[in-house]
Amino acid sequence: MRQRRVIINSDAKNEADDQFAIVHGLLSPTLDMRGLIAAHFGSLRSQRSMEESREEIDLLLDLLGLTGSVAVANGAATPLPDEHTAVDSPGARLIIEESKLASEEDPLYVAFLGPLTDMASAILLDPDLVRRPLVVIWIGGAGYRGYDEGSRIEFNLSNDVHAANVVFGSGMTVWQVPRDVYTKVSVSYAELAEKIGDAGPLGRYLIKQLHEWNATYHPGPIESRSLGDSPAIALMLYPASGNLRVRPAPRFGADGSYLPGSNHPIRVCEEVDVRFLLEDMFAKIRAFGREHAQSAMTSLSPEGAT
Repeated sequence: MRQRRVIINSDAKNEADDQFAIVHGLLSPTLDMRGLIAAHFGSLRSQRSMEESREEIDLLLDLLGLTGSVAVANGAATPLPDEHTAVDSPGARLIIEESKLASEEDPLYVAFLGPLTDMASAILLDPDLVRRPLVVIWIGGAGYRGYDEGSRIEFNLSNDVHAANVVFGSGMTVWQVPRDVYTKVSVSYAELAEKIGDAGPLGRYLIKQLHEWNATYHPGPIESRSLGDSPAIALMLYPASGNLRVRPAPRFGADGSYLPGSNHPIRVCEEVDVRFLLEDMFAKIRAFGREHAQSAMTSLSPEGAT
């Protein structure tokens, strides 16, 4: 089977959607997972956010039976101090080393589900990286179409505006999935129970941690959650599942606003095939649950006992 080489950079313990995206990526046979990188998510809720992301990634790998089978690296624990200074980390170094193996026929895709700190650091540590065949997919930034998204700066951008400016000004290939698109991948509690409620420990954990996050952090009545990081996986599985419009790269103001930038072309996802995304993910999680149950039954049967 032909595969696409990918890395996922995730602030995995920030919300409850990264977990679904990571699992979906790991269960997809056409994605050659070259590594998972734990990202920080600021200091509003934790002084060790990157470490908490790493712990969550390790937990997901354990639930999938993949501990030790996939490279995992810690990213930066803090944002960039400015647009000229890298925050060196094993995660940034992993991106650099994997980019050297990329070719025009086999580019490297790096999906960022949080801030762009580790990508910007990799660029600052190795400026030649921007000339290699690498695609950055970023879940972040406000929408461009003028919809009412509220007055708050988009969260992933807020955790490292300097890094976003480094990456968007670099001239490298960027696919951006902004807030007005990624917030439209909502799932309800009832849907999750129906689709993956019987998918073994993995399915139960995914649902449980989503309920817990809402109960802890969501201020109002709710029985759903947006799986906003999942479009990155859909775009890596099937790039045509997103409608991408070419736009000139902007700069970002401190308040998250768009300012005139480098004008290098980037691609902005204006729509994603949510049906394909969710059904493919649910089917893979259910299939994994069945395989897990079958394996457990075999190990308990007299014939399979050791």
